[in-house]
Amino acid sequence: MERDRALAALREAGCSTKVIEHCLAVERTALSIAKKIAANGHRIDLGLVSLGGLLHDIGRAKTHGIEHGVEGGKILRKLGLVELVPFAERHLGAGIPAEEARALGLPARDFVPLTIEEKVVTYADKLVSGNKRGTYRQAVEWFKSKLGPQHPALSRFKILHEEIKNLMKKKKQPKKA
Repeated sequence: MERDRALAALREAGCSTKVIEHCLAVERTALSIAKKIAANGHRIDLGLVSLGGLLHDIGRAKTHGIEHGVEGGKILRKLGLVELVPFAERHLGAGIPAEEARALGLPARDFVPLTIEEKVVTYADKLVSGNKRGTYRQAVEWFKSKLGPQHPALSRFKILHEEIKNLMKKKKQPKKA
């Protein structure tokens, strides 16, 4: 799938201009992170990151509730974009385990990002508020204000942050003798 087609899919699904602007900001942020990871020698599919960033919130065409991830997965399956379904379904919070998903009224299965590409898009989504990129600290404060300071999503987000940070870190070159 090409980027232009992904943007058209958002419009055709019924996403608002605000949602599309958010998706574009997530794509930019995710690609920025992914390029740093790739520069450190890690394998990461930049095209998949781009499309995942663009289409992660396609379910917002149907709802803005927590179920927008599942709805997005349904839309992407109907479009034959099965490889992009995980970006819609697994980007909520910093991933939602099956037990928590059931308690939230979602299907009782894991909605946790698995691949490096999914993790980068999930992380980027947490850094972007509306169409503006924020900081990790701002995202933590948002989580605390919406979910409470003890919510398990906070610890999952911290773990995700550390993983992404470590992947972006420049590897130290050994000193020459």
